[in-house]
Amino acid sequence: MSGLAGLLAGHHPPGVYQWHAAFGPEDVRHTVEHAGAQFAYVDGWTHQEKGELLEAFAEALGVPDTVGEDFDGALSDCLRAVDGDHLVLLWDGWGPLARTDRQSFEVAADILAGRAAGGPCPVTVLLRGEGPDIDVPSLDG
Repeated sequence: MSGLAGLLAGHHPPGVYQWHAAFGPEDVRHTVEHAGAQFAYVDGWTHQEKGELLEAFAEALGVPDTVGEDFDGALSDCLRAVDGDHLVLLWDGWGPLARTDRQSFEVAADILAGRAAGGPCPVTVLLRGEGPDIDVPSLDG
């Protein structure tokens, strides 16, 4: 887990990263929590529509009652509820949304990147899986 290990050791700032490691979500959870950070998981393979995805984010972040009609506002509300020392959010299967609804994906990526840059709890988002070309740094290699 070299890219993840470097992130957890502070060699990379909180942010949004592409990551292609094949470790199972529970293995990633164990590694993240062992390092003292919080872990959340969103399965974009089974939640490909933006409404379903928003519900998955809300559930992963422990705030299911914040889901509303406004995608970006509701996602921002979910992230505002996050507190603690550091959150690592693994978003498996981001590619389907990025391919079918690029605008919603870009809105989500911008909101996640904005939350990573500021707020009481640093947030790192790992975009895992294949998708279209995006301007996001990689933790691979």
